[in-house]
Amino acid sequence: MWLQLVAGSVTIGLALFLAAGTFNYWQAWTYLGAVAVSGVLLDLYVMKDPKLLENRTKAGPAAEKRTIQKLIILCAGIPGIATFIVPALDHRFDWSNVPFWLSLVGDLLILVGMWMVYRVFKENSFGSAIVEVVNDQKVISTGPYAIVRNPMYASATVYLIGVPLALGSYWGLIPAVLTILGLVWRLFDEEKFLAQNLPGYQEYCDGVRWHLIPGIF
Repeated sequence: MWLQLVAGSVTIGLALFLAAGTFNYWQAWTYLGAVAVSGVLLDLYVMKDPKLLENRTKAGPAAEKRTIQKLIILCAGIPGIATFIVPALDHRFDWSNVPFWLSLVGDLLILVGMWMVYRVFKENSFGSAIVEVVNDQKVISTGPYAIVRNPMYASATVYLIGVPLALGSYWGLIPAVLTILGLVWRLFDEEKFLAQNLPGYQEYCDGVRWHLIPGIF
């Protein structure tokens, strides 16, 4: 988890500054700071839960056991990368004029998204980074799971909307929305898989209507 946090932060930082063509990019520094602080706090919590730690260290298309999920991750990964690169290019070529306060709102969305992830982890030690059913897994219907079926993806949605705003770009919202559509594709397949393989999940879905956004979807 620590290696993922450090390597991910360094990789994203290099991508941002290289694409922007400068280190004089305060929005990127502020974003990286928000991610570093929230990421460290989240990792410290995960370390206290061995089952959760085991489940979160398996991630990416190679770790997925089903071909459809490998494909979904690869497809969503392309706009996911663009969600960071486009804002940096936007900064370089001055395409957008995002006000100071809106960039700070984006950073706030980053922190809110990470807090939502913490709430998911606190409620569900079976929160795997891949689509699977493990031994002794049970349906979680409390906490954020009582509101939406996929609170982890809801957290990612808030985070993804926050990224381009935090980085000072309106154009970055386009790949961010495309990435969110990839998450919707993933959650539909995941819900179908869990309904077939996790006892009690279909009954849970019957009781919790919303997939991602309460009152909307």
